Amino acid sequence: MNHKRYFKMKNMVLTIGGVWLVLAAVSAAVDHDGPVLYDIGLESETPLAESIETLAQNRMVLVGELHDDESHHRAQLQVIQSLHEAGVPVAIGMEMFTTDRQELLDRWVGGNADPKAFIRAYYDEWNFPWPLYRDILEYAREERIPVVGLNVSRDITRQVAMKGFQSLTEEQKGLLPEVTCKVDDQYLGFIKQAHGMHGHGGLNFLYFCEAQLVWDKAMAIHALKYLAENPEQVMVVIAGKGHARKLGIPAQVRSRSDIPHVVILPQVEGIIEPGRIGVEDADFIMLQ
Repeated sequence: MNHKRYFKMKNMVLTIGGVWLVLAAVSAAVDHDGPVLYDIGLESETPLAESIETLAQNRMVLVGELHDDESHHRAQLQVIQSLHEAGVPVAIGMEMFTTDRQELLDRWVGGNADPKAFIRAYYDEWNFPWPLYRDILEYAREERIPVVGLNVSRDITRQVAMKGFQSLTEEQKGLLPEVTCKVDDQYLGFIKQAHGMHGHGGLNFLYFCEAQLVWDKAMAIHALKYLAENPEQVMVVIAGKGHARKLGIPAQVRSRSDIPHVVILPQVEGIIEPGRIGVEDADFIMLQ
């Protein structure tokens, strides 16, 4: 599908005092005061509103975050809103929900879920305060934008982080179709860099990497499954900056599909900034 069709240019030729003026009217309004994307490859800055046509040419737009940073969630919402308001059929894939909650997410988007019960279910799934994600989820409900749970049970990833992938029973592995867990040196180095660590809360570092790999593979598989079943959709994937980075979920997408996708990481002082990361990490930085 060519999503360029959502951006129709209408040329209007006006004659004023014998002078021909050619005006291009773009279907989506341009907000020059909105977020700015830094294109890592081109080393240039462009308002988000002027980048929507580029983003819409992809089937998957991964937008990373620090989970507790409100500004990152505002930026994610602005990406979703900009695509949606430009006429792109958007779905939102979220690390914050497991696939087991899909029926609840569908009822939420359809306006059939009790808000208090939904918030309780959210806290069963995720440890960060509801207000951080409230605006994204309420916008999805108001606009009937599908929300897709991408994650796997925390019990499984917690066990892998504590005891390794080999500790899972065959029944547990059956909940992870197509997921294997072979951590190579490149992925070890990536996790060490992405998380700035040699261990995590005293856990075995290899097991921690295995847990991250299970997350990345499972979320990629679930996102691709949704997109295969919904070929008109563009999915905005909301995930932690480590998962969104190109060696995270995107690497697992590339190993399974040739769908076009793009990575936007949030600016994080001293870590994710122009000149500090390259095109091997992301395509854009959302400047703060």
